[in-house]
Amino acid sequence: MVPVDYYIALSAILFVLGTLGVLTRRNPLIIFMSIELMLNAANLAFVAFSSVYQTFNGQIFVFFVIAVAAAEVAVGLALIVEIFKSRRNINIDELNSLKG
Repeated sequence: MVPVDYYIALSAILFVLGTLGVLTRRNPLIIFMSIELMLNAANLAFVAFSSVYQTFNGQIFVFFVIAVAAAEVAVGLALIVEIFKSRRNINIDELNSLKG
């Protein structure tokens, strides 16, 4: 059996990698993938603590986080597609204003 400390350490490493991806990248798709990595790192921690305390509360919370993440990705990708249609560019540095 793997100790819970290993799961928490892996979760922290994944969260830091996601944070670095959000802060350093300029491509919105990479930023969304980094946010998903951060959410999955939090999910891993929830499930690890849920297994330690022998409850299903963490797993239920993970279910809701996954549902919210799916909705976030759907809305985010729709916005990216519409911005690309209108401007032919999705670079974050060049999208500093949302003027019509």
